[in-house]
Amino acid sequence: MQSIALIDYGSGNLRSAEKALIRAADGRAEIVVTDSPEVIAAADRVVLPGVGAFAACMAALQARAGVVEAMTEAVQVRGAPFLGICVGMQLLATRGLEFGETRGLGWIPGDVKRLEVDDPHLKVPHMGWNEVTPAAAGALIPAPDVMYFTHSFAFHPTEAGDIAATAAHGQRFAAAVQRGNMAGVQFHPEKSQGSGLALLARFLEWRP
Repeated sequence: MQSIALIDYGSGNLRSAEKALIRAADGRAEIVVTDSPEVIAAADRVVLPGVGAFAACMAALQARAGVVEAMTEAVQVRGAPFLGICVGMQLLATRGLEFGETRGLGWIPGDVKRLEVDDPHLKVPHMGWNEVTPAAAGALIPAPDVMYFTHSFAFHPTEAGDIAATAAHGQRFAAAVQRGNMAGVQFHPEKSQGSGLALLARFLEWRP
């Protein structure tokens, strides 16, 4: 049975992500909530949750000794499939521009910037259900779907080819990114009911 390392660095959506992954796995994978570098480095797949401010999440991740290095070993060296959720996706970026500049993991080049909304009827944070449109028919998001969002910042990849799907809220932004075995979603699969569980199930079967 494959092992899924769900990174525990104090993220607020950790438990809801765990429950959703267990449901999506349906006994076909072991979901391990962990901050153990040894467990993470050996995992078959890695999931990084996240809610809140970019800088705070990055600092919390770096405060767990050896975790970033173990993630790098699993994902960058061994090629284990990776999924970042919400701020967990944003941390893939080169830098976050929230309350100053904070360096990200730098696995997918780009910046995380505040959503720009000119329409007074649209609010920031962007909260609620929104349509997600795939850039191309991919393994994780094969067709348009509706997912649940709650965020004020969005990831802007340097290379357009890293954008796997988009959504619109005042501006069109990356709802999902993918580069090789690394993927991330700005929305919350764990809050997106059947559509979110279906995406997580596809991630568990994904062979990039």
